[in-house]
Amino acid sequence: MRKVLPALVALLVVACSSSPGATPSSTPSALPSGLAQGLIAYVTDRSVGVLDPATGKATAVAPLPPGAFRVSGPVWAPTPGVNHPVIYFTVHDDRTPERRNSAGVVPYDWIFRLDPFAGTLEPVAASLDQQSNGPIGLVGNARYLALTVGCCATYEVDALDLSRPGPLKVLSKPPAQSAFFTEGAAPGNSGLIAVRAFGTGSWYWLNADARVLNPFPLKLGPDDGPIAITADGAMAAIANIDHGAVIQPINSALPLASPSSSAVSVSNPTPTPSPVSATPRRVNSKLHHPDGLAWSPDGRQLALAVNGEVQLYNASAPDGPPAKRYLAGGNVIGIAWSGPITDLSDASVKAAPGPQVRVDALLAATRLPAKADTAANRPLTRVYIWQFDSSQKSPIASIVDATPAILAEYPPLNASVVYHHWAATDTWALLGGCYRYRVVVTGSVAPTASTFGLASNVLCSAQPSPSPSPT
Repeated sequence: MRKVLPALVALLVVACSSSPGATPSSTPSALPSGLAQGLIAYVTDRSVGVLDPATGKATAVAPLPPGAFRVSGPVWAPTPGVNHPVIYFTVHDDRTPERRNSAGVVPYDWIFRLDPFAGTLEPVAASLDQQSNGPIGLVGNARYLALTVGCCATYEVDALDLSRPGPLKVLSKPPAQSAFFTEGAAPGNSGLIAVRAFGTGSWYWLNADARVLNPFPLKLGPDDGPIAITADGAMAAIANIDHGAVIQPINSALPLASPSSSAVSVSNPTPTPSPVSATPRRVNSKLHHPDGLAWSPDGRQLALAVNGEVQLYNASAPDGPPAKRYLAGGNVIGIAWSGPITDLSDASVKAAPGPQVRVDALLAATRLPAKADTAANRPLTRVYIWQFDSSQKSPIASIVDATPAILAEYPPLNASVVYHHWAATDTWALLGGCYRYRVVVTGSVAPTASTFGLASNVLCSAQPSPSPSPT
């Protein structure tokens, strides 16, 4: 019997190894193993990329022209029709702006959505910005993206609801409202955005659902931030102005205490924090200020973007050096860590075109007609812009002149001539997807009509439907 058992075991091993689902141990599996630890998205001065924390493999997925753009983000968040998270980031065109007598660009802020598994980059929104260096503090969760735009005492907080198509909404805008910096977001579908007040440095939850301020559960300083919160909402990592970061418990549930007055009417709110009682645990106090922080899906590791690289720390480790370092010398300025992506692997990652193609396409589409672009004609030129959903038939798509009857029936967006271009002047006036814009330039020239879109100039209704995938 003793001789039979080893033989039987050997036969079972051979049988299992030759089954359709088995793979010989001598060769790697051909099937995707999944990304149980998620992916770390990162931004450098040359690209947006992803890093597999399990292997250390880094892949640039969207190139950035060095010195041309200011970038904020990245953030992992959902998008409709896709069963894995995608990357959001913002861009501000920082190239030399045009002047009346010199060539250059009209500076816009952009929000882009990057799918590193499909290899696609899509514009979400664009906004004329001639006053600032672009969006800062891009944060998000499964429900909202939020960011700060503007300058100095005019900083405003805008949010994009990812659960439904539509424009960004203003959460707080001076002078009627307070100026805030976006510093973090509660996880999941929460509407709570962590903000720090300009001037006072006080911290609050800004509730994107109700547009009210709630007390912030931690007592943080005016120079602290950004922050990152674990997926279970129990722990927060806070970047210090120096001495690295700290970790401490946090209650990220919707506060039960009565909120302050609506953020719309509050100009100088009074902080009423209810601090969590715990001693913060330091993370490498020899560091300077981290540019970004991100938790692993299980909350056991903390990634820092600091000193131009990505550093990984074990959350339970004592104050000290990182356990791992990646992209040393890569000029990393921002990071985000996705949740588990179980049905894909890092082999599925595909590169996408960079954002400059879209940025330059908008500049080309908004160039004034040659006859209007003269010193004599520019002051006489009038620009009318209408937005419509190109997935459906719309009478706006066929407008050829801005007659009084047309203007009465279809009020246009606010627009103006900007040196050698024209532009929609409201914040985040231009949206991607199937939104298109009908434009009529007139006044100094015969009415000239055209249609453009951030994603494409072709109407969605004119594009062929995708063929069904073979089964």
